[in-house]
Amino acid sequence: MHNDLKLFTELAEFLLSEEENNPVAIPIETGELYNRLDLELTNEPLIGEDFKNLLKEVIKSTPKTASKTFFNQLFGGRISKATLGDLLSVMLNNSMYTYKVAGPQVGVEKAILKAVGERIGYGVQSDGTIAPGGSMCNYMAMLMARDVFDGSIRNNGITRKLIAYTSDTSHYSVTKNASFVGIGRHQVRAVNTNNRGEMLAADLARQIEDDISNGYHPFFVNATAGTTVLGAFDNIKDLSEVSKKHQLWLHLDGAYCGAVIFSKSYKHLVNGIELTDSFSFNAHKMLGTPLSCSILVTQNKEHLYQSFSNEADYLYQTSDDDFNLGKTSLQCGRRNDALKLWTLWKAVGSKGLETIVDHQFHLAHVARDYISKHSDYTLYSFEDSISVCFNYKKISAKVLCTKLYEHSKLMVGYGNFKGETFVRLVTINTKVETNDILRFFKTIETFVDSENLQS
Repeated sequence: MHNDLKLFTELAEFLLSEEENNPVAIPIETGELYNRLDLELTNEPLIGEDFKNLLKEVIKSTPKTASKTFFNQLFGGRISKATLGDLLSVMLNNSMYTYKVAGPQVGVEKAILKAVGERIGYGVQSDGTIAPGGSMCNYMAMLMARDVFDGSIRNNGITRKLIAYTSDTSHYSVTKNASFVGIGRHQVRAVNTNNRGEMLAADLARQIEDDISNGYHPFFVNATAGTTVLGAFDNIKDLSEVSKKHQLWLHLDGAYCGAVIFSKSYKHLVNGIELTDSFSFNAHKMLGTPLSCSILVTQNKEHLYQSFSNEADYLYQTSDDDFNLGKTSLQCGRRNDALKLWTLWKAVGSKGLETIVDHQFHLAHVARDYISKHSDYTLYSFEDSISVCFNYKKISAKVLCTKLYEHSKLMVGYGNFKGETFVRLVTINTKVETNDILRFFKTIETFVDSENLQS
């Protein structure tokens, strides 16, 4: 083990060097991958320098998500104190289903869930879990909503047409989860949005009333704090009024930007969060923990037990069920994804988390300001979003992003909204500073000129 830890340190130093000197890995075409890298598994072992050198080649060719040129997805960067917690969780290798095998690590997770519940105004009966991704959080919320609507479904199955509602700009997991829950993809209604991508409460109310008049059974509304493309925040108070009128479960999917709960300056974007029945956010996005760290909380812990608890004498062998987390999670065996957030939160405090969140909005403001001052750019975004969407010289966003990737200049993606396709710069990378944002635009401009790209 000591020798492999030394090797890990050497490989980690190599990765840090690559991030600094070759921040955008040269992409390998899928057809060439197995020819370029020795990934085949064989009977004979690869040892010594050959093993180390292969690992370095794999590292060299892997996208550098912690480099200052990575703007491609809704995560990025690296915060050392969070990475420390994740490395410790690997070494400890606890499974989080029972107190007997996880010990104080259960307390770590429960401390996070308690603090989050208090921060958003949930009551003393609130609780939650840490799930492997935002999609899973949304799935668990939909399951709880289903079981609250009709507890017999768990044993007897669905016998009525249940309807869920989400905005036409929400995450694709909502529709996918409907098939898993058993209501079917076609029973998810796409609610219209305004020109900022925010769900319209009036259209939600209209569709619910139409479904009720047709004999269907609405049960779930999914709101969003930070839509995937434009980073829009739905109006929770308006949606809550509609949901409560019809006694529907209201979930707030904050996977992207739900961590605004830590910011005095931006928590107003989720005003009314205390009115929701459940809320989730990804700490591996705005807070910069390593993947994955997704937190789900609900107003009443009884809903977690109702949907996810099952007795197993061979497993639960301590008396305090509040500390047997397998009874409130979908999984049985579950890695410790709490420790990395706990070490970060402990090390920087809530004020430090606020600084991390506020910095991302500052960077987005820098980007929007630059675009607004340069006539070759067209801006599609708005204030209070960390998604900065734009086009440059009317060049196809898909072409520009692909060429930047192929030439190892930048990792940035594109999106579309209401018929417009554009470059989507996300300022969520925790290592990026103001100068890196300005360098991002200069890189695009220089590249377009050198390649003579045309609209």
